[in-house]
Formats: sequence, C-alpha cells, structure tokens
Amino acid sequence: MTEGAIALVLHAHLPYVRSAEPGSLEEDWFFQALIECYLPLLETLEQADADPACQPKVTIGLSPTLLSLLDDPDLRQRFPGWLDQRLDLLLEVAPELRSAADHLAATIERHQGAWKACAGDLIGRFAALQRRDVVDLLTCGATHGYLPLLRQHPEAVRGQLRTAVREHHRLIGERPLGIWLPECAYYEGLDHWMRDAGLRYAVLDAHGLLHGRPRPRYGVYAPICSRNGVAFFGRDSEATLPVWSAKDGYPGDPHYREFHRDLGWDLPLERLAPLGLSQPRPLSLKLHRVTDHSAPLEAKQPYEPDIAAGRVRDHARHYLQGRQRQLRQLGGSMAMPPLLVAPFDAELFGHWWFEGPAFLTELFRQGPDQGVGFTRLRDVLTSAGQLQLCDPCPSSWGQGGYHNYWLNDTNAWVVPQWERAGEAMVRRCSQGVARESDLELLRQAARELLLSQSSDWSFILRAGTTTGLARERIERHLERFWCLITAIDERQDVPADWLDNVRRDDRLFPLIQPLDWVKTGA
Repeated sequence: MTEGAIALVLHAHLPYVRSAEPGSLEEDWFFQALIECYLPLLETLEQADADPACQPKVTIGLSPTLLSLLDDPDLRQRFPGWLDQRLDLLLEVAPELRSAADHLAATIERHQGAWKACAGDLIGRFAALQRRDVVDLLTCGATHGYLPLLRQHPEAVRGQLRTAVREHHRLIGERPLGIWLPECAYYEGLDHWMRDAGLRYAVLDAHGLLHGRPRPRYGVYAPICSRNGVAFFGRDSEATLPVWSAKDGYPGDPHYREFHRDLGWDLPLERLAPLGLSQPRPLSLKLHRVTDHSAPLEAKQPYEPDIAAGRVRDHARHYLQGRQRQLRQLGGSMAMPPLLVAPFDAELFGHWWFEGPAFLTELFRQGPDQGVGFTRLRDVLTSAGQLQLCDPCPSSWGQGGYHNYWLNDTNAWVVPQWERAGEAMVRRCSQGVARESDLELLRQAARELLLSQSSDWSFILRAGTTTGLARERIERHLERFWCLITAIDERQDVPADWLDNVRRDDRLFPLIQPLDWVKTGA
C-alpha cells in the first residue's frame, strides 16, 4: 500500500426550501437531490461497507437546513408519490429511448425500495455509517450564512455556529467535531468562534493554507493548527480537477448522461398539467448522453448505461493511478504520510454527474489493488503527531478565491440589511424580554434572521438564475424578523393567524437559543 491517503470530503447542502405546496419548484429541488444524490450516495457507502474487500472512508458535511428537510414529516410523506409520477412518465417515452428509460426506472424503483425499507429515515442511515467508522459527519453554518460578511456582529457568527452544532447533535445523536465552513470561507479570527462552538477542524481552499503565516512546510498535503487550536486542511487541486470539471474532467465524457436534456423540457404542456405544472421544467428524467459538448441539446443521443458503466471503471482506475503517483512523489520529500484532500459538493455525485456514485463505488473497490487508501479527516487528526502552528489566510473556494462572488453589484444590497437586523437581534437578546410570550417571538425572530442570511440566495442573485425567488426569500425573512422584533420592542401582540403561518413555514431549529446572540462580554 502506498504511504499516505486520499480524504474525500463531500458537502451535502440545500437551503431551507420547504414548501407547503406539493409540486413546487422548491420541493422539486429537494426531491431531485434525494433521488439523484443522497439515496445513491447512501447505497454506495452501505454496499462498500458490506464488502470485505473494500475499505470505504469519507467525510460528509450535512448542513443543518438539509437535515431539517430530511427530518420533515410532510416532505417524507410526499416523496414516494413524486417518484410514482415520474415512473408513470417513463412508460411513455419514444422507442429509441426505451433502454435508457428502463434503466432509469429500475434505478428509481431500487432507491424507492430503500426509502420504504428505512421509512424515509436517511438521517439514521448516515448516523449508522458514522458509528461504523465509514463516514465522519461534519456540520455547516446553521443556514449556510457566508460568515465573513456577518463578522460586523460577531454574535451573528456565533449564532450560526452554535445553532448548527445544537441541531446536528439533536438529529445525529453526536456533537460534530468538524465543520464545512459555508463556501469554505474564512476570515481572521473565525477560528475563535469555531472553538467556542466546539468545532475543531475544517477544510479551506488551497490558498487558505498556502498564504498562511508562516507558510506551511508541507503546503496542502498536511493539516495545520491555528493559534486558537483549530486544525485546517487544504484542498488539493490535482485530486479534485479530474472529478469536478465538466469540461476537462471525467463528467464530460461523451458516454455519460447529459444533465441539461430532461424529459420535462420535451413533453407537451398537457402531459405536465397532472403534475401541477403550467410551464416546462426539469423532472429529473434525463435519457440522453453528453454526445458532444458542441452539440445542441436536440442533437444529444440516447443514453447507453452499459457503455457508461465501462467508462466509470476506466476513469476510476485512471484517477487512482494518478493519486498513487502523486502520493509516491510526495512521500519522498515529506517526514509524514502525505494527505490528498479532495472536497466536492455532494450533489456532484449523482445530480450533476449521474455516474458519480458508481465512480465512488469503483474507487473503493479498486483502491486496494491500486495501493491507494482512503481516510476521514478526524482519523487524520487522531493519528497525527504535532501539527505545524500556522494561521490560515482569509479565503473562499468561490470564483476568484475570496469574497467577491457574494459581495458585488447584484447582491451587496443585502449586507447592510443583515448588519442592521443583526444589531437589533444582539440588542434585544442582550436586554432580554419582559413576557414569556415574547421569548417565543424572539426565538422565531432568530430563525428568520438565520434564514435571511443564507449564502445560497446571494449566490443565485450573482448567478442570475432564479433571482426572483432568491430576492423574495431574503425579503420575506427580513420582513418577518422586523415584525417580530417590533412586536417585542413595543410589547404588542402579533396576529395569531400570521404567527401560525410563519411557524408553519419556518419550523426548523426547535432548540434555538436567543442567548447565542447576547452581546459578547455582556
């Protein structure tokens, strides 16, 4: 076995897109992630764990908002019907798509069976894999808030982190030791608040370590420890580029499934009407292959599952051979086993790249023969000796490497609104409330503030996709926040039906604590 190891780190996250309306766009986001990513990922890990020839190890960050969606009884109840609708549509495809449709239907039915077998308890399955030392489960910011833009009021950062740890503990049954920092974004001093929340390690993009002070002796190939006692791992671009790049990496292979061609765009509107849709949109029913990057969508050829499966085996072998060479080269110049940290969005595996879960299966299956092992971040720290003392550099893994994707002319307008609301929250929590009923209002105000801070909405505004939805979400949560804070400040009652609607819409984080926003030192 080659000295050193690969640490695969997957970030599983969705914003809080819970909707009371069946068939909504937000509900589709969640259900598509379930059938394309989270169910296949669990299947991959559980099967690899059951195979004595495999030694699967992976670190997975489960964001608190995703956990809240996975725990929602209404969404769990509606998901099987959503799958049945899609299975019905697959019965009607053109003859040339029959093979691809049958393969997809069999895949959906297999995951539907696994869903029913566990009564929709995916959280329990992730927790069981951690107890078996297969996965290391990290948390994230409570609502994936972009922490460098919340630092004006440190209590806002503390609220994001403490709420996340508390919710993770409630649902997983163990306190998290590590965190996937939202967008891998770090600023000087954030490690203080990480340690305050009991968080001991995180992953940064490469320059977060390489520009650290002092410069790390082993670059990104060994963890460092900050002066506040928090460990940081750096992303290795060589270990990530072949996997995530649709242009230069494996997902762009002509035989893999095409992401952008979906049956929802091809069907007539009258066939979509029974699904409650008045206009075309993706249905998670993709039956074509990449074919040629330059080809228009209508020229994409039918997907051929058997050929794609062969390409997966070839690409897994190629990836492992590259990592073996890399580890051997590094091992000759390091006084400790080299570590290749490969972080990805979890939805790359299955959603964006349909064959991604099969690729992971092949990595774990072929790894022993290729002499390449896998590890979890917590295992690295458990076995490591003394880490180099080094303060990481402000950074993110976004475009440009810093904060400009979340702070530009499309979304900067929200930052002063966060600051104003954060200031009001800190003031009110520090002063306390006069009535028991006001404490419940303050707890709901904390939820609304956190939900308004989700970095997903800022990302969408910059990307220019569903911008109307993103702006509406930010404004809705801030409006609700101010209604609640004003009612507390002026000792007024809020309309019972309005409050019931708010609680029904935003019913996450039942253990939220306003004390987390009390002014530092107060």
